[in-house]
Amino acid sequence: MTSLCSPAPALPASSVHALRPADIAVVSTMGIPHSHGSLLEQAEDLALSFSNQTDRDWGLVLLFVPADSVCACSQQVLTQVESAVKEVEVALEVLLKKLHHSLVHVVVWSGLSDVPSHQDRSCLCMEEKAKQRLQRAVSTRALQESLDSVLRRQRRLSEREDFAVLLHASPVVTDPLILQLWTNLLQPMAGQTEVKDNDINSISCPTDEQPFLRTQLNSPSPHQERSSTNSREARPLIDPIMGSELPCTDRSPSPTVPTSVHELQPGDIKVVAALGDSLTAGNGVGAKDPNNLLLVMNEYRGLSWSIGGDHNLTTVTTLPNILKEFNPLLTGFSTGIGNEDSPKAFLNQAVPGATSSDMTTQARVLIDKMKNDSRVDFQNDWKLITMFIGGNDLCDFCTDSVYFSANNVVGRIREALDILHREVPRALVNLAELLHIVPLRQLHQDKSINCPTWFVNIVCPCVVKPNEGSRELQSLQDMNRAYQSKMRELVDTGRYDTHDNFTVVLQPFLREVYLPLLEDGRPDRSFFSPDCFHLSEKAHRLMASGIWNNMVEPVGNKTFSQDFSAGVALQCPSKTIPFLRTAHNSNYTYQGPPPSPPPITNWGSDFSCVNTAPSETVPTSVHRLKPGDIKVVAAVGDSLTAAFGAKAKNMLQLRTENRGVAWSIGGDETLQTVTTLPNILKKFNPNIQGMSKGDGKRQTGFNLAVSGAKISGIPGQIKNLIDAMKKNSAVDFQNDWKLVTLFIGGNDLCQYCNDRATLSPKNYSSHMMASLDLLYNEVPRVMVNVLGILEIIGLRRVKRDSLGCNLLQKNVCPCFIQPGEDSMELSEIKRINRELQTETENLIHSGRYDSREDFTVVLQPFFKNSVVPVNTEGKPDNTYFSVDCFHFSARGHADMAVALWNNMLEPVGQKQTYNNFTNDRNSIKCPTEEQPYIFTNINSLPAVPTTTTTTTTTTIQTPSTSTPLNPTCSDNVPVWAAAVLAVTGLLIGWGLTWVLLSCKEKRNRRKVKMVEEREMKGTGF
Repeated sequence: MTSLCSPAPALPASSVHALRPADIAVVSTMGIPHSHGSLLEQAEDLALSFSNQTDRDWGLVLLFVPADSVCACSQQVLTQVESAVKEVEVALEVLLKKLHHSLVHVVVWSGLSDVPSHQDRSCLCMEEKAKQRLQRAVSTRALQESLDSVLRRQRRLSEREDFAVLLHASPVVTDPLILQLWTNLLQPMAGQTEVKDNDINSISCPTDEQPFLRTQLNSPSPHQERSSTNSREARPLIDPIMGSELPCTDRSPSPTVPTSVHELQPGDIKVVAALGDSLTAGNGVGAKDPNNLLLVMNEYRGLSWSIGGDHNLTTVTTLPNILKEFNPLLTGFSTGIGNEDSPKAFLNQAVPGATSSDMTTQARVLIDKMKNDSRVDFQNDWKLITMFIGGNDLCDFCTDSVYFSANNVVGRIREALDILHREVPRALVNLAELLHIVPLRQLHQDKSINCPTWFVNIVCPCVVKPNEGSRELQSLQDMNRAYQSKMRELVDTGRYDTHDNFTVVLQPFLREVYLPLLEDGRPDRSFFSPDCFHLSEKAHRLMASGIWNNMVEPVGNKTFSQDFSAGVALQCPSKTIPFLRTAHNSNYTYQGPPPSPPPITNWGSDFSCVNTAPSETVPTSVHRLKPGDIKVVAAVGDSLTAAFGAKAKNMLQLRTENRGVAWSIGGDETLQTVTTLPNILKKFNPNIQGMSKGDGKRQTGFNLAVSGAKISGIPGQIKNLIDAMKKNSAVDFQNDWKLVTLFIGGNDLCQYCNDRATLSPKNYSSHMMASLDLLYNEVPRVMVNVLGILEIIGLRRVKRDSLGCNLLQKNVCPCFIQPGEDSMELSEIKRINRELQTETENLIHSGRYDSREDFTVVLQPFFKNSVVPVNTEGKPDNTYFSVDCFHFSARGHADMAVALWNNMLEPVGQKQTYNNFTNDRNSIKCPTEEQPYIFTNINSLPAVPTTTTTTTTTTIQTPSTSTPLNPTCSDNVPVWAAAVLAVTGLLIGWGLTWVLLSCKEKRNRRKVKMVEEREMKGTGF
């Protein structure tokens, strides 16, 4: 070919932007099909070959990106495009670092034949000629645009005088490849004509005005020219309500991938993820009809403030859309509408209704997804994970102030963060501080706004129901602040800054929330979804802006208030410290963990109850029984009631029965040093009788428990108990009120696999009935506590490197300890455990023991969903167990006593169904002036009927249901009125009860599932 261009002699170029064709001494190519090795390997080889290059020699590198390497008809075409672009990025990083006096031109090449021979045979659809051209054109354009978007932001690739990178403005698609490449190499970048054929007259030549090889600096792209001449026209239109403008001019990532989380720039984030509840799932965010409550059920995950990725920042303001301005290849965000299992949710694993107890499960699911998704390089990609939780805990705290206490809620959050800290490399975790939820009450106080307050009363009763100025409202305020404070304390311990590739940063932008108001002073409902509880897209926009601004603000000086009315303008990283701010790069000194409490010398409890007086006259009804009315305590059961080895320090002491500290019947010392049920009752009646003391059987009192006993032995224990009470001169058998506690079943369950017929659930129920019938038929004035059999599976997690644990535990409870994980035997014994609980519940709730006014049986269910107590490391706390890792220690007995007492002061149907072993000295509940009685099946109802008749002992003849109490009615009430009222009330009650209980049942099922599946707190005791 004859050249029509006359090379002009020139001095060697001093800048890559003034490079003429004659200055090029070396030309190299990368990415040609059939080339050896990956682009990264080719870049390393090229750098090595250029190492002998003189300072006067300039090199030209043509980096080809074959569009045909992308299967255009694949459903994963975008993923393949992202992969190809990332490979180019990595190769360019190597060239930038190792080459000098070099100009790199990146060329998208789509000039191969219709059906390329090197095409992966998995892309068989490309053989359909009718579709292949259109599909290839679309994929080629996607590859070109992705490369253009990335390289325009990588400004450092063209900032040096001796190195520059340029992407050709369009793919090379013509057959005369050489001519098209030559044309694209020269200035100008815009306006050149496409080569049509092999005519040499089509060859372009440098001109006096434009003599150089093209670079980004000497030949601005059409995009840059439009930006420089008319930036206002080039800027995309921004939605004034939902979109945002990012004023940051430097959006480049770090020159090399940082190795420290404290040197992380926004552009370095490759993956985003989120954990939380409905506010992160996006419930109701995109609802357009403010009166359609059904839209709140939709999870608009693509619009979620911390993880949504719908559209872009000009129309949808979310944290990922902000980050995409720094890294267009960001992944992990959710799009569209769907639940956490939908493909569009991706790494948005928030679940509507979730509480702090669900965070460990969400964390583990998230880790599995990141490990198994090809879009995430789990070991090397920097990840941003946002956790926002606690709202539903606050909504329920008034139903169980212990379980939803600030310590327990934040403790469960700590468990989830510990999992992330232990298992996820290269991660920055945003812990969004719980919002100040109390201002939301204003929406439901102004009736003119027409908010569905009835709906929010169901989903969040503890926030909406309290009256202004009430003690309940103050408790809500205090608990809200306690949640926030404990979250700060958790992060301030510094427990998540143990290595440079992980940290947790508290983002406090929601600590103080100011409700948006209309001009007339009423709350602006447009910031909320149709239920006036969840947030609309307007509010999500502000939350996204708020957390982004917190991320670039130094720790210790972050914005902690959110005024929805004022709006939030996006900030930019500091020019001097361009990193996402952490405690380390903010020079923030952690306050450290709170001071250690003094050593515990005993397992006593503090007592703060003031209403301790007995009834003015001895009550005749068990449903009017105050704690101070109880004169006698008694207990039957097995080794757990005999306190087998409770104070043992070694194997030799294990067989000692420390009955004086037995949880339900022990009476050693006082409540200040030994917590037992009788020691609590002694605060109400110091002269109570029947408690056991000391060790062994010298002062057993009415503790008739026998170590190793099964349910079949309980009738015999009760007969002995009745005889003992009758013979005791300190007991008025006919007139004294008695409290009997029955706890049995552990040995039945532990030996079930050895004798399934004898130890069947039906036989268990039969023996339980015989035992309770004896008490019903022969003992006057008695209240019986029956504890459901404990959920024993958690014992498998209790381990200790000692002879007692390794040898005795398996022999004491072989049917639970010995089966393998996921074995049929273990599945069977877990089912039998539940069946024994169900049989007990059915018997007690049958009404069989509710016919007498001076007798009742109450199920105390705190062991139904048993939780293994854990230490600060999330491992089972062995201090609660004796040396055999099976029986409880004195500490365990103390917490059992508190749990039983608190169950007694909770209404039937609202009793805590799990243990919460924390050894808090202030856990003891108190009777109230409104309800001073121990709760029974009858007085737990909204209205308790009264009677003045003298009760007499009756005998059970048949297993009939209870006879209802007959209240005295005035004679002037017509019979038809009572019937009409009864039927009407029943119908209304059915309707309302169905609505309320269906929601409550969902919450209960969620809580039960949490306890069963929880891995850090244990699947059960």
